Amino acid sequence: MKKLLFVILCLFGIFPFHSAWSGTDTKIMVLGDSLSAGYGLPSGTGWVNLLERRLQDQSADYKVINISISGEITLGGRKRIEQALKSNEPDIVIVALGANDGLQGHSISSIYENLEAIILTCKQYKATPLLISMQLPPNYGISYTRKFHDLYSRLARKEHLQLAPFLMEGFGDQPEFFQPDGIHPTAQAQEKMLDNIWPALISVLKSRQVQSFTISKHSANTITAITDKNKIRLLHHPDQDLS
Repeated sequence: MKKLLFVILCLFGIFPFHSAWSGTDTKIMVLGDSLSAGYGLPSGTGWVNLLERRLQDQSADYKVINISISGEITLGGRKRIEQALKSNEPDIVIVALGANDGLQGHSISSIYENLEAIILTCKQYKATPLLISMQLPPNYGISYTRKFHDLYSRLARKEHLQLAPFLMEGFGDQPEFFQPDGIHPTAQAQEKMLDNIWPALISVLKSRQVQSFTISKHSANTITAITDKNKIRLLHHPDQDLS
């Protein structure tokens, strides 16, 4: 009986419930533009690098993959996402795109459609998307900037996503945190950027743990039913060896 139970456990892959910090080889992929690619920063000082270090301080099982490209727009991310998912097989995808689209005046509908396509492709490959909201300077007009900002919350509601605030939330109006171009944050600002998305990421990690636990519980119930059935078989056939 013990041998049978061991085989069943292996087949169903039952694992105990862990905290959000268990890691369990969790891969997080970041799809973004220059704000996530570390433009103008010393190597290894961007918020994505800080993210990996913060996670690995809790568990060495976490891995962060950064496929961000400076100048990237949502259409470029849409074209790249499927191959990136196939190559890296992430568990979570942080989508931090749209700022360049807005700065270039792309239509709200095209930005929305590209982001939605990225989100749906992530879901197709069983990766949980985390969407980061973007904002534009007020000189792009009240109507456009409002519609641009609102498209992220609309998409998050429609696709039931965690929505993280704008990376530069809380310091966007403070010049001391920006490089000479006035657009890209300095190394000193990267911790603030990480802090902005951190609560939403923790929510995603916890949600995945709950889902994993639910699946494991269901499988455990199945195992109990199977083992009980074999106990009955043993009672009816005492000469049968199930050890």
